[in-house]
Amino acid sequence: MELTGKVIAVLDARGGISKSTGNPWKMQDYVIETNEQYPRRMCFNVFGEDKINQFNIQVGEEITVSFDINAREYQGRWYNDIRAWKVDRVTADQQAAPATEVPTPTAAPIEPMPTFESEDSTDDLPF
Repeated sequence: MELTGKVIAVLDARGGISKSTGNPWKMQDYVIETNEQYPRRMCFNVFGEDKINQFNIQVGEEITVSFDINAREYQGRWYNDIRAWKVDRVTADQQAAPATEVPTPTAAPIEPMPTFESEDSTDDLPF
């Protein structure tokens, strides 16, 4: 999945030591806001110090984030994890082009409704 927008927050990095392997790990969260009439916000994370340094995401940048969504259960509650695996900078010519105008159809002249008259002048309708 992909989402394009402006980075509005870079949260503090978290880290620790893996219980299973004993290796250190690092993760950082970011918040992006879309450029739509009704903007949406999404918090995503980047896992691994090498990826954090490679992406070097800064507040105010326009980016396209490619990400995967996964959910996990912990003590009876479910949590979503939105993990970025690719980040591209949006250049000026890649930004969303303004919506093109939809041409309005040319209106055909309106013809009057035909009138139907019965041959006899009596109206036999009950109403």
